Amino acid sequence: MSVIITGGAGFIGSNAAARYLRRGDEVVIVDNLARTGAEENLRWLRECGSPKFYATDLREAEAVDVIFREFRDASLVLHLGGQVAVTSSIADPRFDFEVNALGTLNVLEAMRRHRMEAVLIYASTNKVYGKMNQFEIVESPTRYGYAAMPHGVSEQMPVDFHSPYGCSKGAADQYVIDYHRVFGLNTVVFRQSCIYGARQFGVEDQGWIAWFLIAAELGRSITIFGDGRQVRDVLYVDDLLEAFDAARANIATARGRVYNIGGGPANAISLLDLIGHIGHIRGNRLEYVNREWRLGDQRVYVSDIRRARSELHWEPRIPWRAGVEALNSWVESNRGEIETAGDGLEPVEVARQG
Repeated sequence: MSVIITGGAGFIGSNAAARYLRRGDEVVIVDNLARTGAEENLRWLRECGSPKFYATDLREAEAVDVIFREFRDASLVLHLGGQVAVTSSIADPRFDFEVNALGTLNVLEAMRRHRMEAVLIYASTNKVYGKMNQFEIVESPTRYGYAAMPHGVSEQMPVDFHSPYGCSKGAADQYVIDYHRVFGLNTVVFRQSCIYGARQFGVEDQGWIAWFLIAAELGRSITIFGDGRQVRDVLYVDDLLEAFDAARANIATARGRVYNIGGGPANAISLLDLIGHIGHIRGNRLEYVNREWRLGDQRVYVSDIRRARSELHWEPRIPWRAGVEALNSWVESNRGEIETAGDGLEPVEVARQG
């Protein structure tokens, strides 16, 4: 089949592209190579096969339209391209809006104009749910947790956009849903939690699991905003790729639907949990410094993945400890490549992680 991947040279996009190339599919990558590590990922993909690459910015409606017109018979569109950091959205809200909201509209409009029947999967974010201050939080020595939501946050949670990033991703999220309702496109929204894995060049404001491991390998300093007990559910990238396949295979049910996609309660970890495990697998304690909490940080976010389990017949298979160990092996084996991309690798501000 033919697959279009926006952001195809990014972390998730390059993993997806490699998967489809190895299957013998035609892969079309749309990426402006602005992200740290994107050029390294594109070089790696060309070793995996022969992707068609377009150095295109999603804000350029005409350029996007030309690509989608040429590949109007594609079977799958993974819309992964976007501005990914809360901190960057605060620094430049207009850019954030144009990339995430307008860029998504450009993709949807191209698909509508060319009457595409492809399945479109949009990578949204748990940030569309906002701070969720209405829920009681319980504390233990190493983590926070929900007092009364053992399965985590479901898709029934009302959206409540916070930050320019939350607004731009949330607006795009709603457009993707509505283009199924109004125009009949085969669209699916994945509200993703923390995705991690090989080919992730973690940086200051995105990719905290990878950054912790990279920092440990390169001897960089780490700053934790808060006390380290904040919790996120984490999902290894291979499990996310299985979810993409599951949505396409079950599109008769999935189209027009929203799915919270993450590791779920079984893979919910605190920063202190991660730091402790990294010390265990690397044989030395990971050093860090604490700073004050940053405004708006969620103490807990855990995805309720029961809808995906029921409707897509999907659930995570890779436990978080095994996933972290696999990522650590990639970091150790690719130190030179990481250092080549390293100008953008700075100490992470954990309170802004997704």
